[in-house]
This record gives sequence, structure tokens and C-alpha cells, in this order.
Amino acid sequence: MKIAVIGAGAIGAVVAAYMKKAGEDVTLIGRADQVDVIKTQGLRLSGVRGSETIKVPALTRLDKTYDLVIFAVKTQDIEEAYAYNSEFLESGLVLTTQNGVQADNILSSHFERDRQLSSIVMFGATYINTGEVVFNFEGDWVIGRPLMPLDPTTHAIAGVLGKAFKVVTSTDIMGQKYLKLFVNFNNCIPALIGKSMQETFSDIDLCRLSIMLLKEGVDVVARANIELVSLPDFPKERIYGLVKMPVDQAAGILNKTLTTLSKEPLYGSILQSIMRGRASEIDFINGEVAHLADHLKLPATLNGKIVDMLHEVERTGKFFSAGEVKRIFNVIPEEQVPFP
Repeated sequence: MKIAVIGAGAIGAVVAAYMKKAGEDVTLIGRADQVDVIKTQGLRLSGVRGSETIKVPALTRLDKTYDLVIFAVKTQDIEEAYAYNSEFLESGLVLTTQNGVQADNILSSHFERDRQLSSIVMFGATYINTGEVVFNFEGDWVIGRPLMPLDPTTHAIAGVLGKAFKVVTSTDIMGQKYLKLFVNFNNCIPALIGKSMQETFSDIDLCRLSIMLLKEGVDVVARANIELVSLPDFPKERIYGLVKMPVDQAAGILNKTLTTLSKEPLYGSILQSIMRGRASEIDFINGEVAHLADHLKLPATLNGKIVDMLHEVERTGKFFSAGEVKRIFNVIPEEQVPFP
């Protein structure tokens, strides 16, 4: 099977490298600077599977038709990636990997529904430098059909990808995507202050803020009559349980969970984009809830504010301090917040 991965960032690089190592015919599509490094030095991976360099063919755009094209760019970059490679996207299957719930809707204007596959990536990776990625932790790769029932083709693709990753098929990929939306909901706070997940959530007050955002988001989605669907190793009860708890109790659980997620510093996907000077996916994470709330004429004050602040960070390149974030969201009384 001929496979192309469009996007040479954290997830795209990990997928291409380990699929190549598993013996598959894989080509990685990236920017010119990425391709130059990958061609000369290979992909350098470290983390939970050890350190190694894997040689992967790399190009700046598709050069032929592939059996499977995996879109591993951020949601906001899908249209551009499609347009740049559309010459060789007239046939074959396409698979999305993005956070949020909009990637499949975006591509549905370009592909027949029987060519579209969707997925949820539960493993974690960090883009360090061009051609260098840390594979922070293992996790499921959930594969499904966003616009039609599960079929033999989906199982066949799952079998191929399963040579390198733990792949699980889903009969309700969209319901699971909404659950994953909330798994990613706390990425916004490290991106506001420019710190790792571990450092950010060692501060219990920022854990409280994360729970406040989550409570508001889950309430909006519930009012929209959207049902969260459990992931294989992440039951929906974890999210529902957190939002039903008192804020302090839930914050304590978040603190213990996120500070022990990876031995290496873990930078969420939103912060990784900002650190590279690129637009983040905030509009498709917390912004998804803010947009939905606006459509339903519901309040989503906290998540709307987070989105606005992240766009300010993107514009200015200047992070907020933890103290500033706490004061803005009134997480603790102002007189108790030390000046940065």
C-alpha cells in the first residue's frame, strides 16, 4: 500500500517514521526546510520507544496518486494542504488526524464520503526542531467513518496502521471526537503562559481554571444535545465525573494526572504551534465551544475569553504570566496572587 503523510510536525513525523520502520511504503510531505533536513539527516525520534533515526522519503508536495493520504496538518491548514496537493488527490482514501471536530466537515466538500476516514490520536508527541520529535507517550489510534457506517475498508486500513500503532475501530467516531475535544481542553492554559504541561499544572490555581473551562464547555455541548462517547481507554465518565465534582477536588485530580503524563516536558499542540510562529488550533478546541454557544445564544464567557487571549499571544508573541491569567479569570483573590 502506498501511503503519504501530509504534515511533518509531531504527529505526522511519528506516524511516517514508525510506519516506515514497520515496512510500509510511506512518503512524508512537508515544508521545504523540513524536507531538506529529513532527506539529509532522517527523522530523529526519542521518547518512550527509545532514540533512533529513521530514514523516510520526503517531498514538498504529492508526486503521484497514493492509496492512502493521511492529513496530519492542523485543522486550520487543511484547506491549504488540500489545494497544494489536489492534483494527486483525485482517487484513493484520505484519513484525518486533527484535534477538534471540524476536519472531516472541511474535507467533505472535496471528497466523496466513501473515500473519507477519520481518526483520533491518543498518543502524544512533541515537535522539538526540524526533523526531531519526542514520542512522549503511547496511546490508541481510533479509526472510523465520519459520514457512513463502519465497513471492511476501515478494518483493512486499521490493519495496516496497526503494524506500528495500537489501532482501534470505532462505530461512532464523531461522538468520540467530542470527548477528545475535552481531553484537549486544557492545552490552552500552557499556551497562554508559554510553559510545559507539567510546569503549568503543578500550579493548583491553574488547575482550577482548567476545570472551570471544562465545566462551561461540557454544559454547552450538553445543551446542544451532543452525547459524548467513551474512547477505548478513556471513558466519558472521567469528564462527566470531573465536571460534577467541586472545583477544588477536580483540580487536585487534574494536578496529579497532568504533572505525571510524560517524563520529558510535554508541550500541548496549541503551544507547539505558537512556539513555531504559526497560528494555533484554538478556534477548533475552546473556540468550538464558544462558537457553538454563540449559535445557541448561550454564554461561554470563559472559553470565549481564552480564545481572545490566545489570539493576542499569536499576534504579539508575548505570553501572559501565570499571575496575570489568575487575575483576569479571578481564580483566586487578587491580593493573594504574587506579582510576576
